[in-house]
Amino acid sequence: MTDTITLTGLVATSPRHIVTSEGLAITSFRLASNQRRFDRNQNAWVDGDTNWYTITAFRQLGVHAASSIEKGQRVIVVGRVRIRDWESGEKSGTTIEIDAEALGHDLTWGRATFTRSVISAKSDGTDSADETAPSPDTADDAAQADESSTSDALVGANSSTPF
Repeated sequence: MTDTITLTGLVATSPRHIVTSEGLAITSFRLASNQRRFDRNQNAWVDGDTNWYTITAFRQLGVHAASSIEKGQRVIVVGRVRIRDWESGEKSGTTIEIDAEALGHDLTWGRATFTRSVISAKSDGTDSADETAPSPDTADDAAQADESSTSDALVGANSSTPF
């Protein structure tokens, strides 16, 4: 059984992007997530403890994360939890890793612009690099053109006057 978790926090390290010899894209970074609570004695919000997570994104999500996420940005991460104990000489600890399934900017703290990427197949059957989909303005114009031609056809079809 895998545990899924949703986290919000601050990207604490610059994302590190690698591509393995097998062609697997991997992007990882550290996420700092602190809890806030209202202190009635101080009549103010105060920061609680900070939890640290290692976030890892694979394949296309990793490629997109590497080009979209920067240190200092606030993000939302959904993924599978892996908890690992470690020892190094006299030191020991616990690492919490998240294998990201979804990742994006936290819009509570700012605005983002989304650019959709479409993977197309080459004629030889292999996948090609990302191709950017039409901009929203172009897509809206095309949708409006399709909509107006469809509505014109419906008006003509429902009209009581013969053509």
